[in-house]
Amino acid sequence: MPNLNDSTYLLKKQYRDASNLNARIALHRRFSTNSYDWFRWVFDHFDTPPAARVLELGCGPADLWRKNLHRIPEGWDITLSDFSPGMLEKAQANLADSAIPFHFQRINTQDIPYADATYDVVIANHMLYHVPDRELALSEIRRVLKPGGRFYATTVGAGHMVELRQLVARFAGDAKHTGDTNNPWRKENRPTFTLENGADQLSPYFEDVQVLIFEDNLVVTETEPLIDYIRSMSSHSGFTERIYTEMFAFVDGEIAARGSIQITKSSGLFIARG
Repeated sequence: MPNLNDSTYLLKKQYRDASNLNARIALHRRFSTNSYDWFRWVFDHFDTPPAARVLELGCGPADLWRKNLHRIPEGWDITLSDFSPGMLEKAQANLADSAIPFHFQRINTQDIPYADATYDVVIANHMLYHVPDRELALSEIRRVLKPGGRFYATTVGAGHMVELRQLVARFAGDAKHTGDTNNPWRKENRPTFTLENGADQLSPYFEDVQVLIFEDNLVVTETEPLIDYIRSMSSHSGFTERIYTEMFAFVDGEIAARGSIQITKSSGLFIARG
């Protein structure tokens, strides 16, 4: 993972636009063993009144909504937000042809610009580990959530993509000697809001916290998409083209010999009540 709470790096480098994220989504879309779509699975678990005010924080390119447009109740009033103007622009473009009147707003999750008890639902998909002051962000989310409202937060587990980290370490050691503190492969830059510790972080702010696991893994049968994934996370790592070339040759050889490279996935959804 990138340096997950360096706002300047995330805004100007990693999530300036959707290109890096799209490279990672492409790998999951093509090589996941679970054929059921992740965004449909997340949407399946929304327990929301037919007339509801909904806020998504860190909406990215709005894939959650693109994959579920036909399932959205007519009574929902939906605001999509992101810290990155580039991401928000992409979300607007992706939903431009939708008949649903989405609202779009640039928002810092640590300072949500809405009144107390505004929303029936708040959603945060794979983004809480990006927030520098997560306690402040969670207090803000709880503040704008109506009593009895639902908070849905997805994240990864500690073992997510562990084989990918091992692959990088094979060619760059532990990666501490490359790049600066934004190096995505440093141990200290791994997610700090995970499936294992998320409930403890949510419990002071929400009630009835539960976690659901999405069973899935990757079986990668092509080299280039995997290297593209690594590149998408390594733009600020200091990795040289020599390292990428060596990785490519190794992965190519492994796939030729074994037929695939298998990578562990660990993802899930927290559901909490306000």
